Amino acid sequence: MLRAHGLDPAPRRASTSWRPFLCQQAAGIIACDFFTVDTVWLRRLHVLFFIELGSRRVHLGGVTDHPTGLWVAQQARNLLVNLGDQAAEWKFSIRDRDAKSTRVFDDVWRSTGSEVICTPVQAPNANAYAERWVGTVRRECLDQLLIVGRQQLVRVLRRYVEHYNRRRPHRGLAYATPVPSDRAEARNAPNLGRLRRRDVLGGLIHEYAYAA
Repeated sequence: MLRAHGLDPAPRRASTSWRPFLCQQAAGIIACDFFTVDTVWLRRLHVLFFIELGSRRVHLGGVTDHPTGLWVAQQARNLLVNLGDQAAEWKFSIRDRDAKSTRVFDDVWRSTGSEVICTPVQAPNANAYAERWVGTVRRECLDQLLIVGRQQLVRVLRRYVEHYNRRRPHRGLAYATPVPSDRAEARNAPNLGRLRRRDVLGGLIHEYAYAA
């Protein structure tokens, strides 16, 4: 009948693969993951962090030597409280299938209207943004330091996250920073002064800004 009336069949709905989904919905996705840090006393610490896929902004969740499901859920609550109305912008939350991410943790995200998406088993590429940040913080910071304990690790990570969000340019963002700063305005301003260097983490990282 379709052929007789000169009508083509209805097109099949194209299945959306994972990569196009991340690109299309990045502005509304937040991902979370863990990584571990061993101290000089051979004590293993677990670091929970969150990263916004659209802006690449990182939020440090917490550091502990004994992560539990209740602790992980509480870190998610703390993040939502600190961010307030901004949390409503996230439509999807990506996590792996770690046993520490319990149903209570998922319910925290669902309370904001987010849909929780679990990555496949043993598929780190499905959470590539988070995995890449882990590699970055290790190469640029943690691999160059000796960590004595939890308090030192928290101070180091907070300072590095501040640098990462506000000062470190990102190729995927056209060399902008996750948190908008005065870098772009300064580049376009006339009569720029000399660059001033500021050392971070004892000179491990250098930040540059135009002198007033």
